[in-house]
Amino acid sequence: MASVVHQVPLEVDLVPQGFNDTDLDAPGSTHLMNCGIDTEHLRQIREKYELGEHMEYFKRYVRFSRQPIDRFRHTHLRQKFLDHPFQLVNVNAESRDDECTAPLQVPVTQSDFPGHVDLSEFMFAISTTYGRIDDPKSSPIKEWAYWLTDSNGNSNGGKLILQLINASDEELEDVTNRLARAGIDADVGHGDNRVEMAVRYLELVPMLYNHQDRPKKKWLVLCDDDTYFTAMHSLVARFKKYDHNKPLYIGTLSEDVGALERHGSQAFGGAGVFLSLPLAKMINELHPSCRTPAKIAESNSGWGPQGDILLRKCIYENTNVRLTQLWDLWQLDLYGDPAGFYEGGIKPFSVHHFKGGGWHYAYPFQTTKIAHACGEDCPFQRFITTDDFIISNGFSVASYPQGIDFDLDQFEGTFFAAPENRGWNLDFMYGPQRPSLLKTGKKIAWELRESHNNEDGSVLQTYILKSSDERWKVNNQPMRALDGVIELVWLPA
Repeated sequence: MASVVHQVPLEVDLVPQGFNDTDLDAPGSTHLMNCGIDTEHLRQIREKYELGEHMEYFKRYVRFSRQPIDRFRHTHLRQKFLDHPFQLVNVNAESRDDECTAPLQVPVTQSDFPGHVDLSEFMFAISTTYGRIDDPKSSPIKEWAYWLTDSNGNSNGGKLILQLINASDEELEDVTNRLARAGIDADVGHGDNRVEMAVRYLELVPMLYNHQDRPKKKWLVLCDDDTYFTAMHSLVARFKKYDHNKPLYIGTLSEDVGALERHGSQAFGGAGVFLSLPLAKMINELHPSCRTPAKIAESNSGWGPQGDILLRKCIYENTNVRLTQLWDLWQLDLYGDPAGFYEGGIKPFSVHHFKGGGWHYAYPFQTTKIAHACGEDCPFQRFITTDDFIISNGFSVASYPQGIDFDLDQFEGTFFAAPENRGWNLDFMYGPQRPSLLKTGKKIAWELRESHNNEDGSVLQTYILKSSDERWKVNNQPMRALDGVIELVWLPA
């Protein structure tokens, strides 16, 4: 294992150094509302997201109040979203001042803040490559820092064992230093790509079990480098209800019945696989007999040997332990537009497959920055205004020009299963989905691309719409003539 350097906060895209989310329990904010048009700021957004020189711009303040109320999948507000028209902006013109209208008043649940999570009972193992970590498009360090630190450069007690496949000593040291700067308590070691991938996955269990920190832990966790735990307080609370002294295998199935047919009924690793120490002890003793050439061949589902299958077979063929299903973990084996899931109003404990590569694109790290202000229950919660807008907090702001006449408790069927989509593959997890509104003229959405926590306790969210987006065309004509930017500024009451 590489040595860990002195720990300092990650330089970018975390909560600013010195920001303390405990302060957000107190009423009030030092933020001074400013609704002027800052064209220099908009020029930066235009360049970053390749928008037109002329755009539609709308800024809205949202004042949230933390209340002792339950979290619901949607909340009706008593105000319009568009309390003033979109402003037509030439980003090359001068900035100008403008008066602010009254903020939206939004009640939220008094949920815990991500910086307060105690993850000391959990140890995680991930196998990946240096290239994945070094590439800004795939690097998971900022996401890991959300659920493994207090977002101020300090560990929250969770431990990460990271295996880098065929990395040099210099690359190991580089990654070790990056993780340390982020505040992640991690041990980084070599992995050998000459070992079958499924076997490398299985061997993460004895690696965890034989680690010197294991006696201080209750749960050992396998996950992918693009597994993102979005609600660690809720996950930790759920695990308090399990008996860690029993042999337990906890996770979730794929949402796609086709994936279950191909690979079997088991915990799918992208959502997170949780093992109690008694079960990990069994696997540690059994694993030489679970990784023989015959077992590796049996784990080949037609898509090559699968680590999830090898682990399941090791457990099911040698013990009486079976999967304990935790439905709030999400594998997200889906293709197409993921909006139907992320706009569903639920609070996932984990999400996966959000960095493309044939799957979908989403930005959950940007989404969950709002949690530092209004609590863990805020991200993805929906707020519905009287003029038929739905704010899916941290994912989108959607307008429904013909009204909201559909069942809000059903997911919109914007996504599908692959490679074989039978139309109902995903129903057993999502329920039958309501019809998609894409390309119908009944919906248009601005989607979050970035979010910033400010020192004064406010949060700035930037939502983008491109007029050329095929989803927002009817008869090949765009619903909006210009690209658009909506910025929401969230303030504590």
